[in-house]
Amino acid sequence: MTVPLEPDTSISPRLQFGTELRKFRLSQGVTQRRLCETIHLSISHLSMIENGHRGPTPDLARRMDDALNLGSTLTGLLDRLNRAAAQLPPWFRPWLEYEQEAEALRVWEPLMVPGLMQTEDYARAILSRRPGVTPEQAEERVAARMERQKILHRSIPPLLWVIIDEGVLNRPIADPEIMKAQFEYLLEMGGNSHVSLHVLPHKARSVLGLLGGFAIADMPKGASPAAYIASQSTEDPVSVQSDEVSFLSMRYDLIRVDALARHESSDMIKEKIRKWTG
Repeated sequence: MTVPLEPDTSISPRLQFGTELRKFRLSQGVTQRRLCETIHLSISHLSMIENGHRGPTPDLARRMDDALNLGSTLTGLLDRLNRAAAQLPPWFRPWLEYEQEAEALRVWEPLMVPGLMQTEDYARAILSRRPGVTPEQAEERVAARMERQKILHRSIPPLLWVIIDEGVLNRPIADPEIMKAQFEYLLEMGGNSHVSLHVLPHKARSVLGLLGGFAIADMPKGASPAAYIASQSTEDPVSVQSDEVSFLSMRYDLIRVDALARHESSDMIKEKIRKWTG
């Protein structure tokens, strides 16, 4: 009897499914060719699934379960992966794949603390106030946001380079106690060797970031980078177009030039903490 597999949010859903499929196939001594002949699939298609480059359909997962005598192990895993992803807005889900597989993430945020660095209470203050969201839905989305952060606690986490506008430190998203805890968490995260946190001060008079926040995922093995562009639109905010990603990379570098150094940024955050507790 196989043990039900649970989603691992530190890796992408496609990669987890492919890894588990390969593990079961190899443990039974089944070659790719033999499995493909049984489930009527091309070897190239199977390789893409096992390498996490393509996701399976429910019907294909069922045929794999039958071929490997796994009961409902793979179909159950696929269902749980899909339900975990459903806690996130549909337009955000494509970005999750890039975020979880990235070697490095570069983030510019002019309005609020980035999701990967939010405390649970700070995230709840934001997500619970969205129109039409029930308390239960808000809690599910808070949980999903906390799960996303697990990539930063892997044995080999992605490099995280974050620039926030000084206004983020002044904006009262929640009660002073929550704001204080949030900024203390920023300091804690900024002290990690794989995290570089910077503040863009008002005195820099920078206008390059006024169009909105964005994030750039630098992918492993020479894969093309991707970008997430924050906006009020529900259309696809993820771009893999080289010219658009290059333009955002240039904007990020120009914003970074005007941002404070790491120690200066930490000093400013400490000053803001005193403001929120004063």
